[in-house]
Amino acid sequence: MIIVLKPEATKKEIQHIEDKIRELGLKPMLSAGKERTIIGVIGEEDKARIQPFEAFPGVESVMPIQKPYKFVSREFKKENSLIKLGPNVEIGGERIIVMAGPCTVESRERLLHIAEIVKKSGARVLRGGAFKPRTSPYSFQGLKDKGMKFLYEAKKKAGLPIVTEIMDPRDLPLFIKYADVIQIGARNMQNFELLKEVGKTKKPVLLKRGMASTIKDFLLSAEYVFSEGNHNVILCERGIRTFEDSTRFTLDISAVPVIKKLSHLPVVIDPSHCSGIWDYVAPLSKAAVAVGADGLLIEVHDDPEKALCDGPQALKPHKFDVLMNELRQIAKAVGRSI
Repeated sequence: MIIVLKPEATKKEIQHIEDKIRELGLKPMLSAGKERTIIGVIGEEDKARIQPFEAFPGVESVMPIQKPYKFVSREFKKENSLIKLGPNVEIGGERIIVMAGPCTVESRERLLHIAEIVKKSGARVLRGGAFKPRTSPYSFQGLKDKGMKFLYEAKKKAGLPIVTEIMDPRDLPLFIKYADVIQIGARNMQNFELLKEVGKTKKPVLLKRGMASTIKDFLLSAEYVFSEGNHNVILCERGIRTFEDSTRFTLDISAVPVIKKLSHLPVVIDPSHCSGIWDYVAPLSKAAVAVGADGLLIEVHDDPEKALCDGPQALKPHKFDVLMNELRQIAKAVGRSI
């Protein structure tokens, strides 16, 4: 349930409500929005119902939340969430944020070179994998700790926040130290212990949809992060498994408006992983902007033929630059910018 506070509610009144929630063995979650300030109650709702919170000073009303994903739903928060990814980068507002870079960090020199390339074309965040989940145990698994340090150096030199994927909660201190955004990959979308651990941090989390997950499953995974106190969650649609085999996965473009109706969280599209073919990245990116996505996650490589991971889906720098110019026109047409 959510407890809607009166505009004039005092700190003392709010503290009294939170203390009572804790006495019931539940967890309060205070959220101050533009329209209203509310306290979300985490835990078994039946326990909360025995307490007449409507009678408490400072309380305007008490509302049950019907959705199973309580705090990522529009019922909990009406306005869109804005999430800071860096000092001058925010996602969820008017500007569409492009996150670009190589699939995996291959070397210091190459990463620094690509970082400057994508920044020049207008990317606002640098992407790159230091830890790589691969289907085959014999494929390149990433540079791990060394790759994280290279990413951090690229961040400092290019002035771009970095997003990179975590696979093991034991590596979390490394991500807290070096990363700006922690990515949870599709294979780990329902790794609930990992979700809870990143939920205990304040780092923004980019959560990718599982390849066989419904939107309800997706939002419930985001709820795990939220329920631990981390409200900085970004959702990423990256294609789902269908009977179609012309592309690696099938991009569920309808997920963007559906999620935006159900949730207040920003939504990003990954056109590279869903298609698996660089030729399709541009049209899918344009569709994502047109349908209302808040960001794009695009793979860029200066020599895809020699890439250690996912070369066929990476855009060459000049192709990425052309795409960014085309995306600016589409964004302007729908009242946004890049």
